[in-house]
Amino acid sequence: MTAFLKFFFHFAILFLIIISLFPGSLLGLFFYGDISQQPNLVENPFGTTLNHFLYYFFVSLLGFLIYLKKDNFKKLAFGMFFLSIALEAFHLIIPNRSFQFGDLIGNILGVLLAYFLVKIYLYFIKL
Repeated sequence: MTAFLKFFFHFAILFLIIISLFPGSLLGLFFYGDISQQPNLVENPFGTTLNHFLYYFFVSLLGFLIYLKKDNFKKLAFGMFFLSIALEAFHLIIPNRSFQFGDLIGNILGVLLAYFLVKIYLYFIKL
């Protein structure tokens, strides 16, 4: 089961990198047939920022729980934080993409919330 979860985690990271660095919206192409349209996976007043938050939260939480007891946990936390910033920053130079400060905040908050939830879980497990 752990091998499958690790595979799923790494696949989710690869998917995140591909959809973030593609010049245009692969999800918009898939859902609407329009590479220029960003889909709102969850209808909300915040637009795609909530999508960013949810995906980074999901991927980060999955990774943190998989690597909970490993020395790689801290490296993974820094890596997810760096990835959340770097992928959004690349939107400054990728054609048909635009840097969105709200999306950057959504990325970072998703990683941070997952990190703190795991830290709280670890605190209560040790009691």
